[in-house]
Amino acid sequence: MIDVIIAGGGPTGVMLAAELRLHGVHVVVLDKEAEPTTVVRSLGLHARSIEVMDQRGLLERFLAVGQQYPMGGSFAGIIKPAPDRLDTAHPYVLGIPQTTTDRLLTEHATELGAEIRRGSELAGLSQDDDGVTVELADGTQLRSRYLIGCDGGRSSVRKLLGIGFPGEPSTRETLLGEMQVGVPVETLNSVIEEVRKTHKGFGAMPLGDGVYRVVVPADGVAEDRTVPPTLDEVKQQLQVYAGTDFGVHSPRWLSRFGDATRLADSYRTGRVLLAGDAAHVHPPLGGQGLNLGVQDAFNLGWKLASEINGWAPAGLLDSYETERRPVAADVLDLTRAQAELLSVEPGPRALRRIMTELMDFDDVNRYLAEKIAAIGIRYDFGEGPELLGRRLRDVELKRGRLYEQMHAGRGLLLDQTGRLSVAGWADRVDHVIDVSEDLDVPAALLRPDGHIAWVGENQEDLGTHLRRWFGALTA
Repeated sequence: MIDVIIAGGGPTGVMLAAELRLHGVHVVVLDKEAEPTTVVRSLGLHARSIEVMDQRGLLERFLAVGQQYPMGGSFAGIIKPAPDRLDTAHPYVLGIPQTTTDRLLTEHATELGAEIRRGSELAGLSQDDDGVTVELADGTQLRSRYLIGCDGGRSSVRKLLGIGFPGEPSTRETLLGEMQVGVPVETLNSVIEEVRKTHKGFGAMPLGDGVYRVVVPADGVAEDRTVPPTLDEVKQQLQVYAGTDFGVHSPRWLSRFGDATRLADSYRTGRVLLAGDAAHVHPPLGGQGLNLGVQDAFNLGWKLASEINGWAPAGLLDSYETERRPVAADVLDLTRAQAELLSVEPGPRALRRIMTELMDFDDVNRYLAEKIAAIGIRYDFGEGPELLGRRLRDVELKRGRLYEQMHAGRGLLLDQTGRLSVAGWADRVDHVIDVSEDLDVPAALLRPDGHIAWVGENQEDLGTHLRRWFGALTA
């Protein structure tokens, strides 16, 4: 029997596959598409996702093909300088097209031994106390202990489970594509600058070799949004908003996206769970969609692996939903707020002017920057020190960096006292005896996702928290 089947081979699915393989879990990824998509929905990684790649030893691969942009205070297109001293070693946005992110994460997962089957569409599922039976569109069946739906906003897994997906349907739609432009750069930039004074959702970004990424509001909402727009449709909408179609031609690809905002009622039914867009959808304002899905996978992977490997303490797998669903709800509210601020109506425009002034206050700017970059997240681990529940930034140690010690995806005790022990949990938790000028607590216990599960220096207290997060000790 397969341990885990993942439906969906996008960034969430392959990130989850890699996390599971770090713990020896037999995982098969099913993707209905025969070839990887060429459509570029996401354009970059925020600070927390950059940290995730660093924690797993992948960052150099991403930096080699990405472009670093200083992290600015940006909310609904309101641009302010970045707050000083953000709590991250990576205070930048990494510009990288989703197709490249997909490729790098897929390479990582397959290097670790994940099996990826393309052209395999999930058509049905049933589950019992021992596992899940998956039926494919070609009539074949597979059996696994768990099934994870990472199959996007129109998730077949979610629909087959009957999980509700409440929220707001799309009321606006945007056309998107990469294409050649037939006017001088100066003309293009001048027109775009004028149009964006009132329509922030309009633009054209140069990609090199005369190709631009063109974004323009659509004329209503299509009945079937899976059907890409035509070049004529794009030209028509450019004429409406800019008074010219810029002579666009030779599209590489064309797509459309709406502003639906929805959150699954639950992330788990029995042995089937949801992650990424299968669990939450929202407009791409702030560029958080791909990042949110990758971070879902980072939270879920070690917990599911511990369940399969037999050492998970009670409730650990359920903590995936407890921790990640509120994060998604928060992101949905952020995108709702930004959508309102982008409206051309008088009320939202007045609110935008007020928000522009408020973002001059460092506390407001910092709050929004940490929200979008996902570095301000604090999971509820109960009463305790301020650091409890937060992820620990990368810090310098005497023998290197903290994140260099986390590539294997295990727990980690960073012990500055040299007096503590993880005996009985050494198969799950690494003990790093080292000191850092950046850490002012005696010791910190980190989960595999880098969130702080305990701080202190008492061995008995440490043992209590080791049992909470890493199960019973072994002889």
